[in-house]
Amino acid sequence: MANLLVKLSLALKILRMTEHNKSMLEKDQEGGGGADVIKAFKRRWYILAVYVYYSTISCFQWVEYSIVTNIVMRYYNVSSSAVDWTGVMFMIVWPIFVFPSSFLIDKLGLRFAALTGCFLTGIGAATKLFSIHQGAFHVVLLGQAIVSLSQVFILSLPPKLAVTWFKPNEVSTVCSIGVFGMQLGSALGFLLPPMIVKDHLNLNDVGSNLKVLCWGLSIAIIPACIGVVLYFPRMPKYPPSSAQAEERKKPQDVTMGTFLNSLRDLLKNKGFLIHTLGYGISFGIFSAFGTLLNQFVLSYFPGATEDAGRMGLVMTTFGMSGGFLAGVILDKTHKYKECNLLIYLGSALCLCALLFCLQIKAKIMVYLTIAIFGFFLNAYIPAGIEFASELTYPANESTTTGLMTAVSQTLGVTFTLILSHINLNWSTFWALSIQIGLLFFGTGLTLIVPNDLRRQEAFNRGKAIEFTELPQEDPLFTKPPTRN
Repeated sequence: MANLLVKLSLALKILRMTEHNKSMLEKDQEGGGGADVIKAFKRRWYILAVYVYYSTISCFQWVEYSIVTNIVMRYYNVSSSAVDWTGVMFMIVWPIFVFPSSFLIDKLGLRFAALTGCFLTGIGAATKLFSIHQGAFHVVLLGQAIVSLSQVFILSLPPKLAVTWFKPNEVSTVCSIGVFGMQLGSALGFLLPPMIVKDHLNLNDVGSNLKVLCWGLSIAIIPACIGVVLYFPRMPKYPPSSAQAEERKKPQDVTMGTFLNSLRDLLKNKGFLIHTLGYGISFGIFSAFGTLLNQFVLSYFPGATEDAGRMGLVMTTFGMSGGFLAGVILDKTHKYKECNLLIYLGSALCLCALLFCLQIKAKIMVYLTIAIFGFFLNAYIPAGIEFASELTYPANESTTTGLMTAVSQTLGVTFTLILSHINLNWSTFWALSIQIGLLFFGTGLTLIVPNDLRRQEAFNRGKAIEFTELPQEDPLFTKPPTRN
């Protein structure tokens, strides 16, 4: 009888504890208290897809005119340097507006950034609809300026989007997918303009081709604008990681003072500053090389305008696979410094091989080496951003990326203008040789960056806390004391 009473008492305790646990779970699911609810929503992939789509259209317009420099020069009766400014514009605008935009993104969130970036891209594309006559090159520059302004709200988002919506083991992969949009846009920018805008003898036919190009971009951005308006929230209802849960527990009102303090902390981080210079050199060469690719190729293969476009496509297509692979490897290994160093060295060596193939005028080998060069050069973009996020955690990701890209775009402008001058007045050989030297210098900088993985330490602390908070002995299955 005593044993029966003990069993009944234990059963009642189990029932009460089960009901209590169920009640607590319901409260958690309603956001009403209790333990942190960690959840990654399936809709995060929709949000990522929308971002990739409109960043693709924005980045397409970077090389839209420079890849057909010779045709644009004839139609608008301008110099090659003037056409270069259609690409340089993107690098000029960024350093001017990056800090105001980073402050606004930190204060107003992802939805504000998505709406602003997407709609500015659409406005810039629509502006260029009014540039289809030979005296309207200034309208081209205005449209390019508006699109370039959109990118200060677009290009710094991948790391912030990744940590806000995705699981810790997905962050690097998602960041690389986010950068994929930029690379895909560049690839299409190299491919489509030479196919659409032909070097007709009749300039009216050239104008008709430009109209097709501009209308196509204006129509393509409309679904993205609708998608952002309908669903692109500031953040998910529940955090996707314990690190994000901890961040939500200590919300801080973003003011200009807190933003400047965050910026000051970044400028005191020596490892981050060294990495930023190395990243800036690589990205600056990526920008300059893409802007001047048409001129580089035509200096060795006269009349090969479409080949220049296809080479740019090959470079960025292989680059997309490199960027995605880099993200997957980083999520699996967390070897951020090692991956950055290997990718940087690979970029330098491949540009050496590319220069050699251009010198011997082996067109097939140029396609091959430019593909491998693009693989490494583009892979460094997400790898470099992720390494910076590790070095600067818990600094806001958009501020970190914005500062890095400001340096990158400044160097991109500098490299493009100097290398364009060297290419015209000396030779393409010297322009490419200088880029090789800069890439080896950047490799050396990456070698001395400290391997300080702060974000991984935070993730690991979160896992340790979750583990240690588990009960060492489950009270539901504790045996009752035996009776003598």
